[in-house]
Amino acid sequence: MTLYDLKPRFQALLRPLVAHLAARGVTANQVTILAAALSVALGLALWLTAPRRGLFVLVPVWLFLRMALNAIDGMLAREHGQKSTLGAYLNELTDAVADAALYLPFALVAPFAPAAVVVVVLLAVLSEFAGALGPSLGASRRYDGPLGKSDRAFVFGALGLAIGLGIDLPGWLGWVMPALALLLCATIARRVRSGLAEIAAAAKR
Repeated sequence: MTLYDLKPRFQALLRPLVAHLAARGVTANQVTILAAALSVALGLALWLTAPRRGLFVLVPVWLFLRMALNAIDGMLAREHGQKSTLGAYLNELTDAVADAALYLPFALVAPFAPAAVVVVVLLAVLSEFAGALGPSLGASRRYDGPLGKSDRAFVFGALGLAIGLGIDLPGWLGWVMPALALLLCATIARRVRSGLAEIAAAAKR
């Protein structure tokens, strides 16, 4: 089980707001682009204000708001007739850009090795690519864990909160990034296996 499994309950809470936004003419693509733009803006601010760390306290706040915006754009698309090919592209591409913008600034914070943070970001992109390949190959969009998008947001949000509050991170936390890299490798492998199993099962019907 990953945090993604809690998404239906979260969506139920947002549904009245989504209906209001749809009535006002707000589109799914507008919400998608807004979430990406604000993520990049925060990432740049974190990078440019280093080594001051106070701004990192905004990371968990924004990650939660971004999760809400991601749910909203999906609900606008599915439940209010706004699905589009452009929207599908934007959804995948902007998520990758936003994740990179928000997570790369952690490379400037001790005890995290910059190279390890870069590897985590690259593997995160690959994990979403592995999930997004499913529909083009005859499977569903895969969201398998153990380290999906919501789980990564939880980890980086917790780290951002600690950094922003001025807590000195112990040296052993440097191993968090290699651990995340291993979990991402497991996530990629599981998404590929699950996709292949789904395709094989469909072929037998």
